[in-house]
Amino acid sequence: MTDDTLLPFDLPAVSRRKLTVDFNGGNQSSDAGLLLLREAERKLGVCRRLADAMPDRRDPDRVRHEMFEMVMARASAIACGHKDAIDLDRLRHDPLMKVAVGRCPETGAPLASQSTISRLENAPSKTEAARLAVALLDQFGATVKPGRMEILDIDDTFCAAHGGQQLAFWNAHHDERGFASMHIYHVASGTPVAAILRPARTPKGTEVCTVVKHVTKRLRQHWPDTRIIWRGDSHYGRVEAMEWAENNGADYIFGLPGNAPLDAMVAKTADNLRFHHARSSQAKLRTFASFTYQASSWKRPRKVVARLECSLQPDEGGTTSTGMRQEVDIRYVVTSLKGSAQHLYENVYCQRGQMENMIKLHKAQLSSDRMSCHSATANQVRLALHTAAFWLMHGVRAAIPQTDPLAKAEFATIRERLIKIGARVIEHLARIRIQLPTSCPEGALFRTVALGIMPSAP
Repeated sequence: MTDDTLLPFDLPAVSRRKLTVDFNGGNQSSDAGLLLLREAERKLGVCRRLADAMPDRRDPDRVRHEMFEMVMARASAIACGHKDAIDLDRLRHDPLMKVAVGRCPETGAPLASQSTISRLENAPSKTEAARLAVALLDQFGATVKPGRMEILDIDDTFCAAHGGQQLAFWNAHHDERGFASMHIYHVASGTPVAAILRPARTPKGTEVCTVVKHVTKRLRQHWPDTRIIWRGDSHYGRVEAMEWAENNGADYIFGLPGNAPLDAMVAKTADNLRFHHARSSQAKLRTFASFTYQASSWKRPRKVVARLECSLQPDEGGTTSTGMRQEVDIRYVVTSLKGSAQHLYENVYCQRGQMENMIKLHKAQLSSDRMSCHSATANQVRLALHTAAFWLMHGVRAAIPQTDPLAKAEFATIRERLIKIGARVIEHLARIRIQLPTSCPEGALFRTVALGIMPSAP
């Protein structure tokens, strides 16, 4: 008979006392924060929504892992920092992972393994994967309470490909093959609206228009009285998207690439700025201008905002005696919004920088760039699961009191302080007891968040 129990062993003494280590500590987990993620799911229902949208072609009489259990386990593992499906081979026995999906920690059967999770990710068709994106869009629309006007940020981020994945394109700027996933976030709440897998190339006007159209129409089913404003850089300032927004009651503010006609329209303003900068002692001088402009491909003129900034820059050509020369940097924005040029540029357009932080949470801290499936459809499903993990972590952070420093912390910090906590799990006949460390640094906050995020319904 084989006994797999590891034997105790000794380490160097501490204060002349023997130090013995054994493996008899009972049923334990290193992710006590799974309890918080469980409550976040009970409140938000994002994994349940995804599970309901995923196809289940299995024989009901032979199913051992419900769809919700697999989605919840995968999303929770991602939130805990376990990037790949293969991590489920170990986590399927974790007592708190079982609790998170609704199983008893000791008497409950092990959860789905890596092979089952991989089949889950590869099961949906292209149309069914699109339904998952719609489910996440409905999750956003049903969860966030809108105001009279709401801004949606749209941008893309490069994700390197490793192998022969479909849709992977060569990107000269990054000098490797990969994807450029399109992300849409809600500015006020910081929640994800959509995440779309796409090749690593600049989006075409028809592609941008299609996304803007479908997202706007779907959101209006939840927000019938809200005016939606789209905001993005010059990659998304496409005439097709602007025309659709103007004809369908939406607004936009996009970056606009500079050209000779635009520069000519602000030439006098630039000369005036150079003159005042030369007489000023300030390192930089900035001014703004707004005017109407119609490109050759546009059917109508549109409002353009120009930001001009004059400063001294190193003279690499050596044409000046001081080694510095005066330069004017000009940035353009096209918009359908009303307001002064300075307000629209500084207070509206420039605020899109927060988008980069939300992409960082999604990509770097929840590893949404781990799209190593060969099929593009399977990678889109993975993107949806990582977005579900974003919702869970956002739900935990939203429950932290605003007076606490962690209320505005990144997901990696919250994971370190509230998720990666050791816990002992004891299952009795009528009670499951979770024992956290007595010396837990964030014990009081853990209790506050757990009780605060718990939905009122049983």
